[in-house]
Amino acid sequence: MSDSKSNSRRRFLQKIGATTLVSAASPFATMAARQNAEERILRYNRPISSNDTIRIGVIGYGVQGHFDLSTALNVPGVELAGICDLYTGRITNAKETHGKDLYTTRNYKELLDRDDIDAVLVCTTDVWHSRITLDALAKGKHVYLEKPMIYEISEGYPIIEAAKKSGKVLQVGSQRVSSIGYAKAKELLAAGEIGDLNMVNAVYDRQSSIGAWEYTIPKDASAETTDWDKFIEVTEKMEFDAKKFFWWRAYEEVGTGVAGDLFIHLLSGTHFMTNSNGPETIYSTGQISYWDDGRNMPDVMSGVMQYPDSPEHPAFQLTLQVNFISGTGGQEIIQMVGSEGVISVQGNNIVVKRSIMPEAPGFGGYDSLFTFSEKMQKEMQEEYEKKWAEAQRKRPTKEDIIFRAPQGYSDHLDHFTNFFDAIREGKPVVEDAEFGFRAAAPALACNESYFDKKIVKWDPVNMKLV
Repeated sequence: MSDSKSNSRRRFLQKIGATTLVSAASPFATMAARQNAEERILRYNRPISSNDTIRIGVIGYGVQGHFDLSTALNVPGVELAGICDLYTGRITNAKETHGKDLYTTRNYKELLDRDDIDAVLVCTTDVWHSRITLDALAKGKHVYLEKPMIYEISEGYPIIEAAKKSGKVLQVGSQRVSSIGYAKAKELLAAGEIGDLNMVNAVYDRQSSIGAWEYTIPKDASAETTDWDKFIEVTEKMEFDAKKFFWWRAYEEVGTGVAGDLFIHLLSGTHFMTNSNGPETIYSTGQISYWDDGRNMPDVMSGVMQYPDSPEHPAFQLTLQVNFISGTGGQEIIQMVGSEGVISVQGNNIVVKRSIMPEAPGFGGYDSLFTFSEKMQKEMQEEYEKKWAEAQRKRPTKEDIIFRAPQGYSDHLDHFTNFFDAIREGKPVVEDAEFGFRAAAPALACNESYFDKKIVKWDPVNMKLV
């Protein structure tokens, strides 16, 4: 690593250790926490030997494939060895971007057969996730699998088993679970800063055609240029439809809609911060309100999930919301509401506000007291003031806690760093196959609930539909 990059890392470290782990008194203001953060950053100041180099292949070089690859290559000691995509234009793009000598293919199995590839990034249409992942593990490749981990709930169990059997690292790509912001929120919740958790409100709204998956379709899109026969190999036979290839999230035949795209982020984040295994009841409803463009998945969707009392957390209710026509302009926020306050999580920025009830019960004001006789009111007022001291009648107050991630911080980069660390050092990842499944299954159950108009029951401990 160059001196400039090394110095940049150190400045980044100093900013974390000195100012950004805490902006108010909180459990993170400890030497141990700062030392942990210091170790986390300084690790990448060490040189990477040729033996540490990890060569990756990308399967699915669309929007997310481009983002994932560019981020992965920012981790020291990671090299690109090949790219696979069905659309010929993306093969051309890959060579234009990474050099004409880059290995490319339209057949992912040819990429998996290469001995010079250690790990693959699976960034394909949802319906292909399971088959490619199982094939990759069988070939001895480490796997970074984009969310949702699966297209159907039943696909989760074989992947969990295959990952265990292979001994390879499998990490699901909900990057926020690796973020310092979510780690901060997790610690604040565990420290009791908002009392007992009882509700989580999670929102991921958008307001744009691109946000609603109306991606630009190339002029040369055809059954031949997209290898349509291969694309529908794992689906029912369908006539060529450029929208289903390039806007696949909008179609239940190949994608999982807002539940698989955005509910999954909210679920994985909530599960990470609460240490939860998942909900026991799931209900969702939705509609197509604006993007009436041929899609059969809703553009407005809400879900309600009940989480049981468990050793990890008290019982709480989770509400999920995605609105692709939101007059807010779009927002992503998770609010964890407790008996004494709320933790608001927006990206990697955290705000804790408290509202604590007084020890004394309510008396007067918007109360039935004023409806009694004057004599009764006076008598009861005197009894109340005698029983409860003035201090007991006041709400306790606490300062807000504000956490800001350092400028330039990337949880996406942190997530990939964790993935490659796990490969090099054998350490576990946060979002392994089991964690990924515990988030994916409730998300996919939302689609089942929406289409079948029913409440879905789930066993969060044994990870099974009831």
